[in-house]
Amino acid sequence: MWKEYIISISKDHHFKEPATNNEMELVQKELNVQMPKELADLFKETNGVFDNWNCPLIWSTSQISKDNKFFRNFEDYSDIYMPFENLFFFSDAGNGDLFCYSIVKNGTIDKTDIYVWNHEDDSRTWVAASLKDFIEGWLTGQIGV
Repeated sequence: MWKEYIISISKDHHFKEPATNNEMELVQKELNVQMPKELADLFKETNGVFDNWNCPLIWSTSQISKDNKFFRNFEDYSDIYMPFENLFFFSDAGNGDLFCYSIVKNGTIDKTDIYVWNHEDDSRTWVAASLKDFIEGWLTGQIGV
């Protein structure tokens, strides 16, 4: 479903082998979060979505773990940014801004809303109602940063 959906919007993206259950469970364990169903379903088809230059539209599970841990633990950021523990990053805009879900409490992501974190002013702004809307909006230019 996800591959076909993305291809219907853009032929300029390719896919990896599906993520394993272990890879998805590791993300959840390392970040203490329950992965949103829509993102988990995408990972069951492909471990990330990449353009012709291998830039990710959707990060791989390993990049999600690595980058979320970096932002949560990099001590210098605690002086200039609000905490990142309530954000679950899964993509970037290529300019330093990151796309994320909002984690409410106890590692739960209640809503499918997508936000963009602005690295210059530390704002967190709503951009889409779901992963599907985010992908379409970003690929068609309806969402910009």
